[in-house]
Amino acid sequence: MVWKPHVTVAAIIEQDNRFLCVEEETPNGLQFNQPAGHFEENEDLITAIKREVNEETAWQFEPQNIISIQLWRKNPEFPTFIRICFSGQCHNYNPNQKLDDGIIATHWLTREEVALQQHRLRSPLVLTSIDDYLNGHRYPLSLIKSFLDLNHE
Repeated sequence: MVWKPHVTVAAIIEQDNRFLCVEEETPNGLQFNQPAGHFEENEDLITAIKREVNEETAWQFEPQNIISIQLWRKNPEFPTFIRICFSGQCHNYNPNQKLDDGIIATHWLTREEVALQQHRLRSPLVLTSIDDYLNGHRYPLSLIKSFLDLNHE
């Protein structure tokens, strides 16, 4: 069997010193996460993060920066993840939109409120990403280059 890491995207969305978080059902019970999810076949990373934010929060998202590219594994028995964390702004909220399966609610939480839920965070990357954002980590979206369906002859 070929080993492959899971590729995911996540969004840091801050408004009035609060961060948009999702509360979701997981095998470990209800946990908090950034809007995040798996990169899907035939999409680029920008499309992936816009789709994930919309599916999980009913907000339209415009990424503005990359906060970090994270390599994470809980322990050797667990899968490895490559997570691209974006920051940006959201607009056009649709309160009537059904959220993704497993998403119980969205919350706007301060950094301190997220830290108080540390025992319920989906991974340590949730708080690490907020801290990276608050510490000014910003990288241009131009770091991402997509070369899908190019015909090289």
